[in-house]
Amino acid sequence: MSFVKLRQPCPNCGGSDPVAINDNGSAKCFNCGTFFKNYSEASDGNVSDFSTYQRNINNNNSSSEASFNALTDRGISIETAKKYGVKSVLSSDGSIYEHHYPLYINNEVAATKIRRVQAKDFYWRGTTKGTGLFGQQLCKEGGKYITITEGECDAMAVYQLMGSQWSVVSVKNGAEGAVRDVKDNLEFLESYENIIINFDNDKAGREAAKKVARLLKPGKVKILTMPEQFKDANEMLKLGQHKAYVSSWWESKIYTPSGVLNVTDERDNYKKREKKESVPYPWQGLNDKLEGLRQGELITLTGGTGLGKSSVTREIEHWLVRNTKDNIGIIALEEDWRRTIDGILAIEANAKLHIDSVRSEYTDEQIDKMFDILYDGENKNRVWVHAHFGMNDLDSIFSKLRFMIVGCGCKWIVVDHLHMLVSCSLEGDERRTIDNIMHRLRTLVEETGAGLILVSHLRRIDGNRGHENGIATGLSHLRGSQSIAQLSDCVVSLERNQQADDPVESSTTKVRVLKSRYTGDVGLATSLYYDNNTGRLQELDMDDQDEIQVEL
Repeated sequence: MSFVKLRQPCPNCGGSDPVAINDNGSAKCFNCGTFFKNYSEASDGNVSDFSTYQRNINNNNSSSEASFNALTDRGISIETAKKYGVKSVLSSDGSIYEHHYPLYINNEVAATKIRRVQAKDFYWRGTTKGTGLFGQQLCKEGGKYITITEGECDAMAVYQLMGSQWSVVSVKNGAEGAVRDVKDNLEFLESYENIIINFDNDKAGREAAKKVARLLKPGKVKILTMPEQFKDANEMLKLGQHKAYVSSWWESKIYTPSGVLNVTDERDNYKKREKKESVPYPWQGLNDKLEGLRQGELITLTGGTGLGKSSVTREIEHWLVRNTKDNIGIIALEEDWRRTIDGILAIEANAKLHIDSVRSEYTDEQIDKMFDILYDGENKNRVWVHAHFGMNDLDSIFSKLRFMIVGCGCKWIVVDHLHMLVSCSLEGDERRTIDNIMHRLRTLVEETGAGLILVSHLRRIDGNRGHENGIATGLSHLRGSQSIAQLSDCVVSLERNQQADDPVESSTTKVRVLKSRYTGDVGLATSLYYDNNTGRLQELDMDDQDEIQVEL
């Protein structure tokens, strides 16, 4: 019994071409391992005529039986062919018609893969059950090096390229069957100190190499990377690239699973890493601590109720519009979109434009001029806002966030605030909900590279003094979950004694850095004085505070 037709679809696993059919009508899938007693019935008759195919195989116009010859079409010497037991059949014109690759059980040929050169197909004689890898009969169990290739000719090519020194074997059924073949011979392969995987230089080969590497003991498996212009080892042999192959072989890198890097191999990537570009904050004290805002970071701004978190974000939004060319997306869940626009216009005007009496002092022309500066001309299509006030579905909000970043090209996103996102979730547990939201926000930042400014609340303080009294804050004051601090690159907190008798003190907010993953510099950064007449925040030092006090 022998295989007479290959590359048939499997009715069991759905593979497009993993089935080989025997001359008696039975078949085997080399993908899922299923044996079909009658393939024609199993596949509803979807198979070519056996007798016709068999006649085509037999009618090869050959002038001789299989014998040892140099495989001139592959650059394989007769010595190597004899070593591996590979015979060939010559056509009447002396060209090679077939290669015969033997597989052994206990040093006896149990199966032969027959590859037709011109037709570029193959079939089997005998049974492959229990056979080792191609070339395994030549290898002593245990040794210094063994190389695994994707094909028989590649194995023989590597043997020649490496000076016939080291053990070289091939899987039996190419990249598709590599995992199964290696599993079946795992004990034999792991008897070697170093295992080099040299599969084809294409996507299928590279993926199969990784899958095979995962089966073997970590630390001893290396994956050979050939120069990108070569398809496989046999091509390098035919082109006389001995030196290049030997270099690639010795430079094979130890396989490490995804997420683990060998630092030695990463020198070039380390030197080529992109410089983190930063945009300064509107206030020098924060720049001294944080060295600016950076895309690809999650910045959490926190503080007690009524301490000016929205005022700070407005200043930053206006600053980004005026000092960068980047698009900006704003999701303010506690206000109407018009109020969001008002907030940035108010910074430009140095006036509380959201108050009707103040807004009435400005003509339409004046409003248009400021609108043109911020939202038109060079800044056209740069600022995007959330247009739905109040409750939203959480998935819908994340969809809008992603659209702002990907669809609108926003490099900076402001989300005001976290606990409104929590209220949009159907989950009942606040801590678990915050964990989920923070992980989603973190993932979004990592995937897109956008800079995200997140407003968050502080938890209530037990005792006589709370956040309204200006107490110093810490990461433990963040409301709801430790994930806020853990997943943020930077946490900035606002502190202000709203109950102070001194009007300057009650209007002055201390800005404290609680976490800075980039610089590691934490502590009090600056003080911001809120001008109630203009609605603006002014950075202060001690001399500034004295001056304002005198003017009052």
